[in-house]
Amino acid sequence: MSAIFPHFLRGLVTASMNILLMITLLQPKYGKKVTNLAMAGILIANLIVSLYGYIAGNLTLLARLDLIAFTFLCFIIRPLFKENFMQWLFSYITVQNIVMCVIVLSFSLSRGLTYPIYANTLIRLLLFGGIIFVIRRFVRPLYSRMVTYWTLFFFMAVSIFAAFVYYFTIGEDIIRTLTEQSIQIHLLVLITVVVYVSIFHSIETISREYALREENLQMQNNQEFLHLSSRAMENRIMLLNDAHKQSSITAHDHRHLNNTLLELLERENLEDAIACLRQQSSVAPTLVKNYCENIVVNAAVSYYTDFAKEEGLKTDINLEIPNDFEGDSIELAIVISNLFENAIHACAELKAESEEEQELMIKFTCRHVGRLVIEISNPCGLSVILDENGYPTSKVSGHGIGTKSVLAFAQKYNAEVFFQVLEGVFRVRMLI
Repeated sequence: MSAIFPHFLRGLVTASMNILLMITLLQPKYGKKVTNLAMAGILIANLIVSLYGYIAGNLTLLARLDLIAFTFLCFIIRPLFKENFMQWLFSYITVQNIVMCVIVLSFSLSRGLTYPIYANTLIRLLLFGGIIFVIRRFVRPLYSRMVTYWTLFFFMAVSIFAAFVYYFTIGEDIIRTLTEQSIQIHLLVLITVVVYVSIFHSIETISREYALREENLQMQNNQEFLHLSSRAMENRIMLLNDAHKQSSITAHDHRHLNNTLLELLERENLEDAIACLRQQSSVAPTLVKNYCENIVVNAAVSYYTDFAKEEGLKTDINLEIPNDFEGDSIELAIVISNLFENAIHACAELKAESEEEQELMIKFTCRHVGRLVIEISNPCGLSVILDENGYPTSKVSGHGIGTKSVLAFAQKYNAEVFFQVLEGVFRVRMLI
């Protein structure tokens, strides 16, 4: 029994690390309790097979039995993992390739040490521990991508696995095979390491390039959103500027009118004065209200305030936006316009859905406290929902562009945006 113990200890380390590798590389479908019980069952069954091989004193037979038993048991528990069959098979083969590399290296490194049987076990434990640490700390995200595209690497993994199986099962004495075929087997280990490292490096490089390309596309889309919104805003500002000029002309004309009326009244020409007043009363002056110091933002707010009034909506606006805003005032006006327009559309849809006449109000406030704190709220229906990122979603074609433009602005200026739906009120808050 004392002669079997060191071999059994080595087998216990190998079987345990084999299972830990499987859990590390695969994604369990159920909780830890179910997964651990299943893996404990595999460990016990594998140790029983190993014990039989050690008692028989045939390590080559043990290698064959271990390979067959572990494969059979892993096929049984495959449904416990999320990966599909081919992804799971690729991971299983990868685990076996790692295990065989460790067995070869631990055997070779322990040959020149005192108590080689125990040294083999210790080296095997250290190698497995280091590999599992590296996988969990650095390699796991890359491995997940590799498993996703298993078709690209499956032939490579199977070829290496077949070569290892050949060397481990061809001879009658596995120790003699590892000794006599040492150069070939170690070259196979080197090829295995180089191939897997190359794959991980390639995936990392491709992933970085893909992420950079996605970031560039996102930036281009954001620029397109801002450009389109900027053109629309320029048109609105031109309309508001025309209205402002008209208001200035009207005010100038009023001064002339007052002088004319004063002259007529001083001459006691009441009939002409009354006629002049009647004619002027028929002309409604166009005035632009000042909501904030920022001229561009004020033009946008004025435009959408009039739009809301045309839709029969009330507005409560209180803004503190300086004219010397550090960013681009046009882009800020675009964001405010998109938020205001979304609020108007939401209220209009709510009025259309409701049979009862109701008074709807859009509240829009902005405070300047070192940062701009913008908040706009409006009543909304039950159909308004937020996605997993906390952003509003829309199933209507063409909707949602305004929100994307707002998020593009937030990304550009490192602003924080919060969306909330609470008790029938949709609220957006932005910190710039």
